[in-house]
Amino acid sequence: MAALVVALAAPALAPARPRDDARRTRLANGLTVIVRQSDVAPVVAVSLLVRMGTRWETPETAGLSNFVHAVMVKGTARRSGSQLAETVAGLGGKLSASGEADYSEIRASALSRFWRELLGLTAELALEPKLAPEEVDRERDFLLSRVQRRRDSAPSRAFDEFYALLYGRHPYGLPPLGTPASLRNFEHAAVVARYRAFYRPERMVLAVSGQVPVDDVLAEAQRLFGGMPSGDSRALDAPIAPPVAAARRSVIEQPAQQTQILVGGLAPPLDHRDYAAVKVLSSVLGGGMAGRLFVELRDKRALAYTATAFYEPMKEPGVLVLYLGTTPETAAQAEQALLAEIARVKREPVPTEELARAKSYLLGRYAMDRRTSERLAWYLAFYDVEGVGAAYPERYRRAVEAVTAADVQRAATTYLATPVTLVLGPRPPR
Repeated sequence: MAALVVALAAPALAPARPRDDARRTRLANGLTVIVRQSDVAPVVAVSLLVRMGTRWETPETAGLSNFVHAVMVKGTARRSGSQLAETVAGLGGKLSASGEADYSEIRASALSRFWRELLGLTAELALEPKLAPEEVDRERDFLLSRVQRRRDSAPSRAFDEFYALLYGRHPYGLPPLGTPASLRNFEHAAVVARYRAFYRPERMVLAVSGQVPVDDVLAEAQRLFGGMPSGDSRALDAPIAPPVAAARRSVIEQPAQQTQILVGGLAPPLDHRDYAAVKVLSSVLGGGMAGRLFVELRDKRALAYTATAFYEPMKEPGVLVLYLGTTPETAAQAEQALLAEIARVKREPVPTEELARAKSYLLGRYAMDRRTSERLAWYLAFYDVEGVGAAYPERYRRAVEAVTAADVQRAATTYLATPVTLVLGPRPPR
């Protein structure tokens, strides 16, 4: 899942939107290639997304997508992991891979004059990973330590426990890094089998953004990836039962200096008609230092160190989360104050000025996030993988601008109707 980012103040003026004249083609084997020429900086970024992630995992295989990619970057048929790192560093860039909920990604960047070499390294990693047995064992030990560190971190564990509580048996409730039980079961054969099952051209989207010659990049992508054998992997995408919205509250004791409070609910996917309204709702409540949670609970009442909200869209139901970091002494009061803010946004229409500020903040952050070649490449691939199309940014902007106070109120009433609450921290003092 995406890391929690505590936003600062909204920009006074939204920056200019990047050009949306990307070229999209589908190779004969089914692999999609998207290239956008961008003059943002003399760099090039590559994002190769594969429809392979937590969505296709079970408790027994939790974290396998990320595990496969962690092993992939340890070397290819041509180079060791250290040689890969040295080569991409010589291009002025970086190369990494990971598994998420709806996709897995190989991402790379370099100086734009090395675009051909960078694309070649991306293809080498994607098509010729060594997946050595000894690397499987080493990576298992490393990830087990990462999982333990995440469990020892109160905020990280709180979010993991919240997703598990909210999603129930749905795979979105599984941690992308896996669990100690699942990681210990990963053997070399399982890693190879998962790679071969999912690294199929019809499941892959390659996006390139930067100061590059578009026609030449398309031709090179055809040369590098066009030879992958086509296939039909639709059997992997069997429907799964949706999560059930139900009010729940869980308290977990863990030694820590702060108490973590998370309240939220299931929210619509990226292509839903309510998506923009829920985004504006999240901005009203937690949009930086002007958001209600920050102003009311942190500044005015000193009930929290951290107070924010965010809405994470997914291919299937997403999640709207309201988050507080507070002291154990004020945890009960902070939780009640948070619930009161939820009741208020359901009960009272958002004033016109506050609604306009929330929209400006939202669109300003979105525009800022799409100004680098790395983020542009990711967005191009992500929107294709999620099935919303290249024109989505403009549709999203128009949808946000059209959101009314009544829409925000309806979104709050609908998607926070049965709030799920997770409280994690030390035992409250008596």
